[in-house]
Amino acid sequence: MNDQVTAIARSEEQVLQTNKVIRNTYMLLSMTLVFSALVSAVAVLTAAPAVHWILSLAIMIGLLFAVSKARNSIWALPLVFLFTGYMGYQLGPLLSAYLTLPNGSSIVTTALGMTGLIFFSLSGYALTTRKDFSFLRGFLFVGLIVLIAASLIGMFFEVSGLHIAISVAAVLIFSGYILYDTSNIIHGGETNYVMATVSLYLNIYLLFVHLLNLVGIFGGDD
Repeated sequence: MNDQVTAIARSEEQVLQTNKVIRNTYMLLSMTLVFSALVSAVAVLTAAPAVHWILSLAIMIGLLFAVSKARNSIWALPLVFLFTGYMGYQLGPLLSAYLTLPNGSSIVTTALGMTGLIFFSLSGYALTTRKDFSFLRGFLFVGLIVLIAASLIGMFFEVSGLHIAISVAAVLIFSGYILYDTSNIIHGGETNYVMATVSLYLNIYLLFVHLLNLVGIFGGDD
């Protein structure tokens, strides 16, 4: 009898802890997305220059490493905002390039709307059904490795249609990661809301970038 009571108490404690992580994650995620959007807007308005991709990648990896190391310290939140602010800055020059097109505003708005629809639909589905999507881990990881390899090939070789294929694959992969990461939070695989926020933020960010590319290609005037 005592064992049953203890098991029930532990189960209730786990549920409360999980709900706390979910609440904190989505609260922090909303704040970082708003902050990132504001930084992007400033970058667009000031015509901020793009950072070289090698330096940009090094900064991004460095900030991600710093966030991971400081996940349980008082520096975690400032580092998260530093990281998402930097990502927002990086998005500025890309948005500026699209906004110079005749239908640039429509392209950006459409990609943003599609990103929001996909995220809220998939994340909401995972939260509502409480299904375990951990089985996607292997498929998504392999897909991510292939995506990185294809992107590197595309940087050095001109392959017809490769950039379209990369963006289509990226949309599928990061949509899958939204399901996986949300499920991971629900089922206790990720108990640190800072890292959970960073994971979901990157999914949304990269999903938006590749949707922007696809909408720009298929929704352009030429």
